[in-house]
Amino acid sequence: MNQRTTTDALYLGRRKLSARATPYVFALYMATIMAFLMSLVITAANSGIDNDYLNNALHAYKLAMPVAFLCILVVRPIVIKLVAMTVHPHR
Repeated sequence: MNQRTTTDALYLGRRKLSARATPYVFALYMATIMAFLMSLVITAANSGIDNDYLNNALHAYKLAMPVAFLCILVVRPIVIKLVAMTVHPHR
């Protein structure tokens, strides 16, 4: 490795969040992706794909994203328990 690569690797390593942030980062990424996809699908189903489609989907996304984030934070512990009840642990 050259000096530039080592410096870049150290810089990126310092920018990472603590492992304690994992549930929140997971919820943020999951909410961002799922709310966007669902906004696209539901907007298309409700009003079709026309000239205002993307604008309407983004408008729906503004509401869907924070709601999805909060819902994931609430539901995540329940889902973890359900998975533990239905999946054999790795041996």
